[in-house]
Amino acid sequence: MKDAKEELVRNIERARERLDSSIEKKEDYELIYQNSVDLDRLIEQYIASGF
Repeated sequence: MKDAKEELVRNIERARERLDSSIEKKEDYELIYQNSVDLDRLIEQYIASGF
């Protein structure tokens, strides 16, 4: 279970970095929105897992 939590945290951090980067680069709205949705989905998984 610890490995699953660590992997999920790494995935959240990577998704956050992608979102931040897309915002900083002023990329297309669709890409920024998709990166935001991806990050939200991972955070929901983290919360639902009860970590």
